[in-house]
Amino acid sequence: MNDTFVHRYESDASRPTVGAALRDAALRVLAPAVVLFGAIVGLGLLIVGPFHNLPWEKDVSRDAQSLRTSTWDAVTMVWSHIGNTEIIIGVCIVVVALVWWRTKQWWYAVVPAIAIAAQASVFVAATTIVGRDRPKVEHLDPAPPTSSYPSGHVGAATALYLTFAFMAQRIERAWLRRLVTVICLVIPFLVASARLYRGMHSLTDIVIGALNGLICALLAWHYLRRRSARDPAAGREREALPR
Repeated sequence: MNDTFVHRYESDASRPTVGAALRDAALRVLAPAVVLFGAIVGLGLLIVGPFHNLPWEKDVSRDAQSLRTSTWDAVTMVWSHIGNTEIIIGVCIVVVALVWWRTKQWWYAVVPAIAIAAQASVFVAATTIVGRDRPKVEHLDPAPPTSSYPSGHVGAATALYLTFAFMAQRIERAWLRRLVTVICLVIPFLVASARLYRGMHSLTDIVIGALNGLICALLAWHYLRRRSARDPAAGREREALPR
């Protein structure tokens, strides 16, 4: 990871006003998310239209179904539930509160919330417009009212846990930092594999869902204008902060 990008909230710890943070979020998250939404919807309409739902994906879903066993059914149920809306929101609230309490930096603590909010906004609008049917295999989870494209579970897990991985770079103990980072990066893959295995999404639903979460996490992490460590003004502002 690029140090300037990952440590941007440490390089410049100056406190923004709420108004400035909202303006930055509108320009640096909301506006790009509208473009992302357009791209995801356009690709989705191609998939359900001219591409005829990509017939080869039926084989992928059937192959995933052929791997089912009672043990993997139980394991993937847990993995799939990690991406449930209530779990994502609950974990996000707890982490945001803990980070806010530990750092006293609300503008930094809210980054995961911005990531999942942006992801959810793009997902809900796109899934409503595209309206893709779920794979024609047995579904092991209750089907939510949204359509199959893109995967909201995968998108939410990717957006949330990728921002956690960025935040984990502040952990001083190297072994703990690496452990937390690996766990945060693995979780979206577990959710993605579970959603495919359990027949809830086609492969492209999962890939585009992950892409939505990835981009929204990057936008959220970069939502606030920060000065780099090489900018003398940043150092002066940090020195003026109460310790």
